[in-house]
Amino acid sequence: MRASRLLSALLLLQTRGRMSARALAEELDVSVRTVYRDMSALSAAGVPLYAEDGPDGGYQLVAGFRTQLTGLTEDEAQALFLTGLPGPAADLGLGALLSTAELKLAAALPPALRESANRVRDRFHLDAPGWYSQGDASPHLGAVADALWRQCRIRAHYRRWQAPTDVTRVLDPLGLVLKAGVWYLVAAAEPRDGADGRTPRTYRVNQILDLTVLDERFERPSTFDLAGYWAGYLSQFQARLHQGEAVVRFSPRALERLPELVGADVRAAVAATGRPDRSGWVRAKVPIESLIHAEGQFLRFGAEVEVVRPAELRSRLVAAARGMADLYASAAETTG
Repeated sequence: MRASRLLSALLLLQTRGRMSARALAEELDVSVRTVYRDMSALSAAGVPLYAEDGPDGGYQLVAGFRTQLTGLTEDEAQALFLTGLPGPAADLGLGALLSTAELKLAAALPPALRESANRVRDRFHLDAPGWYSQGDASPHLGAVADALWRQCRIRAHYRRWQAPTDVTRVLDPLGLVLKAGVWYLVAAAEPRDGADGRTPRTYRVNQILDLTVLDERFERPSTFDLAGYWAGYLSQFQARLHQGEAVVRFSPRALERLPELVGADVRAAVAATGRPDRSGWVRAKVPIESLIHAEGQFLRFGAEVEVVRPAELRSRLVAAARGMADLYASAAETTG
């Protein structure tokens, strides 16, 4: 542990130049006193560094000195594929490896390229989860990722949306996908109902209730393509998602709020089929998932939308509006 910390301190000085003891302590997550001891150890080992006092002082390497100890370990090289996703890297237990790998990479870059890389980090930031979401808490994500990497089968007690809701499956983990802050496991499930072979399926990781990593290893199919599978899964998901259609009138105010209240599919449908009437409202055909989902979606707009059909969806919205009116009317009488 200390050897790794000393190397990190050396690489920090090499990549950033002069650093105060406090700055080093914050980067290395140690006390200032520990930094003093580490700097003494580096100096005793022959590393040409010196300290300057004063408000702008700190530790610095002698000009021209560069360590060649910048080779990446195998784990660090793997972690570099997640350099754009520090949050997900931490979810997978790779946060420390990622920091060390980035530091080694920066130390190996010429000064001009290092400055360019730092400029990119200063100007661009990726925040994976969508609005109103912090991503999902997946206590079994680390174990799933480890089994995936080692090609070990897992026994998962899983909760799904259809009956029976709680099931147990033996799975061959083939890949992990992060979609809008949510982790999904692509895994080959054990054959059921007389089917042949293990069929890849998609499981939401935070719906895994209990997990056991088995000692049994599996052979990953040489023809399996994670990106290709996921593209096909999304296409099928969209096809299953929108199994209905509604005719809806949108007010000018509702049109302004479309980007924040509905998805791209509904916005595209409004743009393609929308026709304005004399009042300035736009009548359009839009896809819907289900009556329940569509009811909640259009209630967000209040009186700025009117569902023309289907009649059942219109009736549901009328009932919801009347219920809200009655609720607030009785509340007003009580408080009055």
